[in-house]
Amino acid sequence: MATGWFVTHPEVAIDPAVAVPDWGLSEVGRRRAALLAARPWAPGLVAVFSSAERKARETAAPLAARLGLPVLVREALGENDRSATGYLPGAEFEATADRFFARPEESIRGWERAVDAQARIAAAVAAALAEAPPGDLAIIAHGAVGALLRCRLAGLPISRAEDQPPGGGGHCFAFDRSGLRLLTPWRRIEEA
Repeated sequence: MATGWFVTHPEVAIDPAVAVPDWGLSEVGRRRAALLAARPWAPGLVAVFSSAERKARETAAPLAARLGLPVLVREALGENDRSATGYLPGAEFEATADRFFARPEESIRGWERAVDAQARIAAAVAAALAEAPPGDLAIIAHGAVGALLRCRLAGLPISRAEDQPPGGGGHCFAFDRSGLRLLTPWRRIEEA
C-alpha cells in the first residue's frame, strides 16, 4: 500500500513586519525539519511536494536533498488565505481561527472561507497524487489546511477538532494513497 504523508512546517520565526507567507523557520524549526529525513518512512519516498510558502519550502528542502529528490512546489498547497488580516497576536489569531472552523461557509474577517480552502487543498493533494510516480510521497504544508484535509479524508464536517495539536507545528499524519483514507492520527515529526 502506497502512503501519503502530510507534514506541517515546524516552528517559525514570527515577524509582524513580514508577510506571513514569507516567514521562515526558527532555529528550533530548522532542527526539527532536519529530523524528517531520519523518519523510518522517509527513505521510501518517491516525491516531495511543498507549499510555496517559505516555511514549508524550508521544511521540505532537507528531506528532499537527503533523498536526492527535487522539491515540487505547488501554490495550491498553501495555508488558508489570511492576507486580509495579516499577522494577528496569539489570542486574537486563535479566536479568529476558531470562528474560521466553526463557520466554514463564511469569510471570517476577510479570510478565505474554510469550504473553499478545503476544496483547494483536496484538489491540490489529488493533483500531487496523480503527478507523482507510484510509491510513498510527502506533502509539506500547513496546519489549518491539514485539518481541513483530515476532515475530508475522514468524511467529517469541517471542525477544528481535526487540527494539529498545539505547540508550533511540526506534525504529520499518514493516509492511504489509493483509498484516500486516514491511517494515523496527528503525530509530532519526532514520533512519526
